[in-house]
Amino acid sequence: MFGLEPHVLLLLGVCLLAACAFEFVNGFHDTANAVATVIYTNALRPWVAVVWSAFWNFIGVFAGGIGVAMGIVYLLPVESLVDANVYHGIAMVGALILAAIIWNVGTWYYGIPASSSHALIGSILGVGIAFSLLPESRGTAVNWSKAGETGIALLVGPLLGFALTIGMMFLFKRFAPSKAIFKEPHKRKPPPIWIRLLLITTCTLVSFFHGSNDGQKGVGLVMLILIGIVPFRFALDESKNPLDLRESLGKVEYVISRVNRAELSPTDQKSLVEIQEKTADLDRIFAGKTDIKQLPQQTRFEIRRDVLLLTNRAKKLLGSEKVSLSTADRKSYEDASKEMKTFTDYAPWWVLLMVSLSLACGTMIGWQRIVKTIGERIGKEHLSYAQGASSELVAALMIGSSTWLNLPSSTTHVLTSSIAGSMVASRGVKNINPGMVRNIALAWVLTLPVTMVLSGLLFLLFRAVLG
Repeated sequence: MFGLEPHVLLLLGVCLLAACAFEFVNGFHDTANAVATVIYTNALRPWVAVVWSAFWNFIGVFAGGIGVAMGIVYLLPVESLVDANVYHGIAMVGALILAAIIWNVGTWYYGIPASSSHALIGSILGVGIAFSLLPESRGTAVNWSKAGETGIALLVGPLLGFALTIGMMFLFKRFAPSKAIFKEPHKRKPPPIWIRLLLITTCTLVSFFHGSNDGQKGVGLVMLILIGIVPFRFALDESKNPLDLRESLGKVEYVISRVNRAELSPTDQKSLVEIQEKTADLDRIFAGKTDIKQLPQQTRFEIRRDVLLLTNRAKKLLGSEKVSLSTADRKSYEDASKEMKTFTDYAPWWVLLMVSLSLACGTMIGWQRIVKTIGERIGKEHLSYAQGASSELVAALMIGSSTWLNLPSSTTHVLTSSIAGSMVASRGVKNINPGMVRNIALAWVLTLPVTMVLSGLLFLLFRAVLG
């Protein structure tokens, strides 16, 4: 299978199982974000809530696309880290998965809502930084521009969640048809029907968008594994013929040929040279080929590397103020670039199924610890109907917007900050439990550095052991 030796195939299987374990842990770690409000307000029985949440998490993975997944993949330029030694790829993915799982399980055990997104991203960055310290590295092994975009998205989300929930609570107070929505839920009775439907709807939306965003992170993780360990098989979308790239390549070459080299700065001239090198390399690979069978398997990773580096450098070059091109030429390049990226930005259907099942199964297990924290320990009062509905409505909006923008979102941090915002809107800042908020904030601050150090050390250890 995949043309791998049995022991390498076994290690690949272990890595894929570990990725499923991460997504499973993500499921039961983040389930409380969706079900806490419906459980604590008696809108749904606990077992009904978690099964319902699991179903919509499953659907969300398939409906979310792969934009966020590719953002995870491109945090770590696999093209820089992968070489002929397959064990180096195993060391990379093994370290980042294990570090993320260790942190997730630890915070879950102590009932602290910590971010699975932060844990995964910190682990990826740690591996990249550790690789850059090795003698064979060629400079940085982290896509810092993508890391910056991701970091801003993860930071802004909770702040917006806090502020928007205060605004949502104000709207409820102003326009809610009944003041019953602000009362503490009865211990045994379900809420009035319209409140119950509202809470179930918000639970459904958070579950769906959690699947569409966090599920994509799992998809990105699995693609990192497959590209890192079996690059000749998964570097390009197997449903497409790589020879079809030639048409888009010709358009890119035409547009690049119209750039006036004399007008460029030294930096832009260097980018132009790199672009021309990559187009020439692709032309060499495709030269004389009329059938896909004439294209050696090992060239698939070369094509992937050339396409990604070509589109990256061309985007920077054409964004320069010194490059003067017509609107038609720029449109031609953008269309050709998008077409080329469809060969590299993909995920097989079975990867989506594997991740969605792992996330859904995890959703139905282990939710009690975090539910108790969200329902009782963030604020000093029991969660009211209005607080639950406003928090989840804002969380769904924030997570859905992040998925639409192809940015990762921390479901945990967005919802916990929204719960805190609802508590402040109810009785002011004094209504927040300072001890629990301090623990959550500490986990928020520590997640990235701890997972970065842990994954980096594990990577260097695995590289030394596996050779």
